[in-house]
Amino acid sequence: MVRTILVVGAGKSTSYLLDYILKKSDAENLKLVIGDLQPEHIPEQFSSHPNCSVMKLDIFNDADRRKAIDSASIVISMLPASMHIKIAEDCIHFNKNLVTASYVSKEMKALDDEVKKNGLVFMNEIGLDPGIDHMSAMEVIDRIRDKGGKMLLFESFTGGLVAPESDSNLWNYKFTWNPRNVVLAGQGGVAKFIQEGTYKYIPYQKLFRRTEFLEIEGYGTFEVYANRDSLNYREAYGLQNALTLYRGTMRRIGFSKAWQMFVILGMTDDSYTIENSEGMSYREFVNLFLPYSPTDSVELKLRHYLKIDQDDIRWGKLLELNIFDPTKKIPLKNASPAQILQHILEDSWTLKEDEKDMIVMYHKFGYELNGEKKQIDANMVVIGENRTYTAMSKTVGLPVAIATLQILNGKITTPGVQIPINKEVYAPILTELKTHGIIFNEFEVPYLGYNPDSVAS
Repeated sequence: MVRTILVVGAGKSTSYLLDYILKKSDAENLKLVIGDLQPEHIPEQFSSHPNCSVMKLDIFNDADRRKAIDSASIVISMLPASMHIKIAEDCIHFNKNLVTASYVSKEMKALDDEVKKNGLVFMNEIGLDPGIDHMSAMEVIDRIRDKGGKMLLFESFTGGLVAPESDSNLWNYKFTWNPRNVVLAGQGGVAKFIQEGTYKYIPYQKLFRRTEFLEIEGYGTFEVYANRDSLNYREAYGLQNALTLYRGTMRRIGFSKAWQMFVILGMTDDSYTIENSEGMSYREFVNLFLPYSPTDSVELKLRHYLKIDQDDIRWGKLLELNIFDPTKKIPLKNASPAQILQHILEDSWTLKEDEKDMIVMYHKFGYELNGEKKQIDANMVVIGENRTYTAMSKTVGLPVAIATLQILNGKITTPGVQIPINKEVYAPILTELKTHGIIFNEFEVPYLGYNPDSVAS
């Protein structure tokens, strides 16, 4: 019997996901249905495949959405997190399992009892970060505990970056996933984590100035800024007694200091719109955030406002974005500052067809075993092939695809709204990811974490 996998939303991160399903489709008796608002944008290599059909699907059209879900054997939602809930409710109604790469929202969590009652698997956070980070972390944490070790420290950092061979701008950065999420990163709450047994808090306006450095052999030095709430996973990972729990985002050195300029100016603000934004020049946009002067140029005002010296590399970074160009126009109506900034950045930071991205993930595990403190560092680097087959789409799409097939084949059966932290889920997926070159390298290093005799706080 043919089994239908419905994929709702086929954006930047789905090339490897769709590829995986179609490559397995004959052997596994699968039919892939792609439901998207813009079906004409689905690449022909997928839409013309004999085991694939493409349909226009507006998830706000209740009749079409329900019909598509009712006809599926399992549903994958690759939509933005806020849009999953309608699909999730239909999956309960039609008794279908669901897979998403998104964080579990309060609304999704509230469905847990009903999902369990129906014996369904709603697998979330099964992409890269969240996803591979959970699975790779739990694999090591469980191994340490199985030996009788006690966890003291866990730090986890991930970056979606540009590969060294395609790194051609002063920011050492290009967009590899949703640009809106990059522009709004760190907003919506204070960053909080625990270090050496002490709670730490970083407000948004200071987030990009509190960075830490780390080294990855062969790839150089990176900086890290804190994620919004590192303590979210304390219970899930069983780290209630860990002295350090810290999750963050990786960038190349100098990115955060330069990004802070946009934060100070107010350009990352998404809370209001600029009425006359359409047709405004990039230069006029910058001037909106600067004091009036009858004599000083926009450039001079900006230098004074941000205290940028003539030899400061941040100045070159701003010039590179053409933000003082009076001829470049903003095409967006009633846009927020964040939307306008995104448009300006996409102008400069979009990958060219043959350019490659890079995913870097880095974990630190500190633990005590037989009275001795030990540490394992683990890292993963994945380089993309081109703008379509990115490292981002590989590391997000493959775990989603593998988990979907595991659920469909009855290998993952524990019901409920969940994330991939149980061995039943992570062990086979991590094993299969290795065959696709998604591999963690582990190093035993001296434990440098908590020292009870230290006065540091």
